[in-house]
Amino acid sequence: MSYLTAFWVGGLICALVQILIDKTKMLPGRVMVLLVCSGAVLGAVGLYGPFSEFAGAGASVPLLGFGNLLWEGMKTAIDESGFLGLFTGGFTACAVGVSAALIFGYIVSLIFQPKMRK
Repeated sequence: MSYLTAFWVGGLICALVQILIDKTKMLPGRVMVLLVCSGAVLGAVGLYGPFSEFAGAGASVPLLGFGNLLWEGMKTAIDESGFLGLFTGGFTACAVGVSAALIFGYIVSLIFQPKMRK
């Protein structure tokens, strides 16, 4: 049942984002920033934790989860090192995921022949 819940919640998030892109003049980059910031705000007010427990991967995989991850990292770093943690917490929290995306993207580009668009 958790797979089904994750599927419909993630699908609903994606459908709402697609409607937002289609019905407004917002560019996809701005919509992505909106999702990351929304995840951080939901984490800050304490709503993202229960939502993530209910939806599982349907809530943690989209960009909402990335925003919450940044918030959690900043909160932990601020508790440990004070004001300086405001600047370092987000980087340390997401470093593994971003590094993995860069490394795997590079490996895939070596295996396959990327073609430049004209």
